[in-house]
Amino acid sequence: MDLVHRHRLQLLGLLLSVIGWILTGTCNYLPDWKNLGLDLNELEFWTMGLWQTCVVQDVGGTQCKDFDSFLALPVEFRISRILVSTSNGLGLLSLIISSLGLDCLKIEDTEQKLKKQLLLLGAILMWISGVLVLVPVSWVAYKIIQEFWDEVIPEIVPRWEIGDALFSGWFGGFFIILGGSLLLLTIFLSSDHQLPERHTMADTQIRTEPHSA
Repeated sequence: MDLVHRHRLQLLGLLLSVIGWILTGTCNYLPDWKNLGLDLNELEFWTMGLWQTCVVQDVGGTQCKDFDSFLALPVEFRISRILVSTSNGLGLLSLIISSLGLDCLKIEDTEQKLKKQLLLLGAILMWISGVLVLVPVSWVAYKIIQEFWDEVIPEIVPRWEIGDALFSGWFGGFFIILGGSLLLLTIFLSSDHQLPERHTMADTQIRTEPHSA
């Protein structure tokens, strides 16, 4: 791969990963994983996230309250809080490591092999970070849809719906995985990983000729 094209592909992968990391961080702290609208009181709109629940009122604005107990949360929210927070930490670590492995970054006494190892490690951490956020987001969405269509629950009972934070998590996880994949692609398409050129017929004949006494 051409050096200039590899630089651009690495920067694109890192940029996508940064965008994904910001989106997953937003997903972690947004109190809008699921929302609830009451037919009896259309002036209030309830939202619930990993860290707090909020009541949105047309007149009084928004009032939020942190959860009093971690154990009082539903099991999918407890596990999601752990996984998404871990994803944010690994995402930041992967961005730092990948930045040190970029070809455009010039560091004294840094071998090319070491930079590729850093880039490879950063890309793998990006993949793990993306998966760690996609799994809980999809799990919570599945639980919301399952409860929404549950025939056992009376129709008069309000149903929770999917919030905007889940879409932020889906897009963020996808961007992180895509960015890591582009970084891996630049490693495998570099000159060190290309197949050696074929020898010409003259070189082959010279190598096969017996040595003179």
